[in-house]
Amino acid sequence: MTFRRLSRPRSALAGVAVATLVAGAALASTASAQPPAQHSGGSAATVLPLGPAGLPETRESRPLQPGVTLTTIVRGQAGPGSTWTVEVAIPSSSPDPDAPATALSDRPTADAAAARLRAAGLESRVEDVPTPKLADAGGGSLGYRVRLGSFATKAEADALRTKVIAAGLNGSSIYTGWDGEPDDVSGSTGPWHVQVLTIDPKKFRGTLDASYGLDLEARETTSTLATLTGATAAVNAGFFVLDPKAGAPGDPAGVAVYDGRLVSEPTAGRPALVIGDNARGTAVERFRWRGELRGAGKPLPLDGLNRVPGLIRNCGGTADDLPTSKPLHDVTCTDADELIAFDSAYGVSTPSGPGAEVIVDRRDVVSAIRPTTRGGAIPEGGRTVQATGNLVAPLLASAKIGKRLEIKASLTDERGRPVQLSSRTTIVNGGPELVRDGKLRATPAADGMAPVGNPSSYYGWVHKRNPRTIAGVDAQGRTVLITADGRNVDSLGLGIAEAAAVAKSFGLRNAINLDGGGSTTMVANGTVLNTPSDATGERPVGDALVITPTR
Repeated sequence: MTFRRLSRPRSALAGVAVATLVAGAALASTASAQPPAQHSGGSAATVLPLGPAGLPETRESRPLQPGVTLTTIVRGQAGPGSTWTVEVAIPSSSPDPDAPATALSDRPTADAAAARLRAAGLESRVEDVPTPKLADAGGGSLGYRVRLGSFATKAEADALRTKVIAAGLNGSSIYTGWDGEPDDVSGSTGPWHVQVLTIDPKKFRGTLDASYGLDLEARETTSTLATLTGATAAVNAGFFVLDPKAGAPGDPAGVAVYDGRLVSEPTAGRPALVIGDNARGTAVERFRWRGELRGAGKPLPLDGLNRVPGLIRNCGGTADDLPTSKPLHDVTCTDADELIAFDSAYGVSTPSGPGAEVIVDRRDVVSAIRPTTRGGAIPEGGRTVQATGNLVAPLLASAKIGKRLEIKASLTDERGRPVQLSSRTTIVNGGPELVRDGKLRATPAADGMAPVGNPSSYYGWVHKRNPRTIAGVDAQGRTVLITADGRNVDSLGLGIAEAAAVAKSFGLRNAINLDGGGSTTMVANGTVLNTPSDATGERPVGDALVITPTR
């Protein structure tokens, strides 16, 4: 990635159009003589499909550069239906003493937890949790949760939580506005804060790209990546390794292609966002890949690219990975026997550890071999291959000093057909899919966000409202990037069902969920526009989508 000089910021008020929308009617604000702001995917009369009808909604739109428009939307307001409560971590009914407590359980287990609280003088309630029906998951009841109290402030809920802990249980102070139940059940009326970037390729003269910063094994904030690339605007992009125990922090946890260069392998057919640098041809596609070494003897299949051997974040790797070769979100699968190829995108040096490593120069000629250990510098223009476990011997047999060792890696589509990449192509990972061919199609089960037998994981990640980053393309070929703040009382966030509905409301023909939670960030003209949810502020991420002006 070539870093570009930071452009000069525009006035924060230049070209602002304001609209206030209530119950589907557009009312021009007296603060502006300009016509109402146009919705990215339709008319100004369209409102966000969040909360009950009739909620107030305001929109402000302004151009950031030719072909790029920023729209800020605020919908609804806090109502009496949202309060602070304590949600209990329900002890497992399993005979295993190490079985963890969970947010949801079956009814008898939830009733048993409520009885323990009652015996300690604490009145609780057991609640059924209905969840929206998605394309391949949800619908019906997720299970039962146990809650106590209903308060105006978090401090009051925290005080009750200390009593729950004293009773031998654990729990969290939760704002019920973050619940993902249908609005007629939850009673939520907002507010929601949503930011939208629309890139119109017919007018756009800049570059739409992605940047991972200086190297893959380091994280930078979205605002830092915007500064390094001279971006007018930027949003966070794909999932990445966060915990060093899961790999190299910053490494993409799924497919990554930058300027036509495949640097991270796909997660077993999960969806990804494809963009061209001229903002044309934006798409949501599912990928697989093929990789192999060609040296002495028969070709050897690669397990991965530019990641720590043995650790497969979000799973979806090869058949011998444990516990699964299918996508499994926020889980690190393992494989003791792997071949991993590295190039300069990874960093200055490769991961260290037992095994073997072969160094190949820019001519695909073996220049050095580390037969008993891994880790060392990556030569300029060259690559290395690391082997662990029972693949050490095959690698050493295939590599000979002064002989060629070719490293081949390519993407395939869902049908196994080769995908041609050009230097103008960028791909970032994501999931689940949200919209396909203009229809709601949220696929958390296919994409590893609905683990079998673990409704609490689905409850926290898919069902409940969280900060979200969404990307897609509308029928006019415009790329639309959306962030929705969450995890605070000033913006509730979106469940996956709501994220899909919001994407469709903007007229998106195809859309995908990108990394969210504390990663969700939008930057324009050097300023972070949203409110990142991490207590420490803006989170360093793996990569970001960046919009730069005409060079």
